[in-house]
Amino acid sequence: MPPAEPTLAALPNPFLRYFLATRPAFLSVTLVGCLLGLAAAKAGGAVLDPLKATLTVFFAMVAHAGVNVINDYYDSGTDGINAERLFPFTGGSRFIQNGVLSLSATGRFGYALLLSVIPAGLWLSLNSAPGLMLIGLAGLLVGWAYSAPPLKLMSRGVGEFAVAAGFLLIVLGADFVQRGEFSFTPVAAGLGYALLVANVLYINQFPDCKADGAVGKRTVIVRLGPLSARWGYALIAVLAHVWLIVQVGRHALPPVAAIAALTLMFSLKAARILMAHAAEPGELEPAIKLTILGANLHGAALALALFLAKPGGWGW
Repeated sequence: MPPAEPTLAALPNPFLRYFLATRPAFLSVTLVGCLLGLAAAKAGGAVLDPLKATLTVFFAMVAHAGVNVINDYYDSGTDGINAERLFPFTGGSRFIQNGVLSLSATGRFGYALLLSVIPAGLWLSLNSAPGLMLIGLAGLLVGWAYSAPPLKLMSRGVGEFAVAAGFLLIVLGADFVQRGEFSFTPVAAGLGYALLVANVLYINQFPDCKADGAVGKRTVIVRLGPLSARWGYALIAVLAHVWLIVQVGRHALPPVAAIAALTLMFSLKAARILMAHAAEPGELEPAIKLTILGANLHGAALALALFLAKPGGWGW
């Protein structure tokens, strides 16, 4: 049975209510992104600072939680008419639609979460290097602009680019906090992972297609139609894994990092389901789960490979 949608009666505890409104189960991709950045720094010879690492992971997840809540706030109209949603994966958290939180309370909470990240980011910048401020501000801007007007990137067919950029910035930022300077290693490790996370958004838009189209959200799936847009999923997945293999081949990543390419099997299985059922939203839940699993395992495997790699080279 699918999980029950949230109701006020089921969530009488205010703390639990607000905590679950952040959609904590989906914050794992940020945790993995941070671990990937920390692993890249260690592989580059940085000595990891436990306090800075902990603050980086915690506040990156707070920022992601804020983006989730802000998205619910600005997307409430679309979510309200989304009859083909696959809860809890698509159609929002349902907190506003089911009367668990008011629209205004959701908006205030989302912005409070985003604002709470700023002091931590400033402290980390002061204890790392000023360049971290650029990464942090860019990340917050992308997360806010994804759903907030006037940019509303998700409504302009560029939401996937925003998500990929945001998660690459997470990897880059986690590395920078420890390293204190920019490096190509987190880009080599993070871009493929960021593309796979973007593919989570991409496949989630298929069940949301009719609702998005009804309110004028011009996502790629709305623009192309589900049958044409389904090819985009496979393209993104292949690009992510080709990027990984190319970086291993040019020695930007250790040879053992190629093990992360095995996660292509999850993307291919999900792609087969999507190819067969792109116009049948009710059949896509297994493909969505495979996409989330594949992205997390890809990042985790790559992080482990970098953690185990000998600093200053790719020996053991």
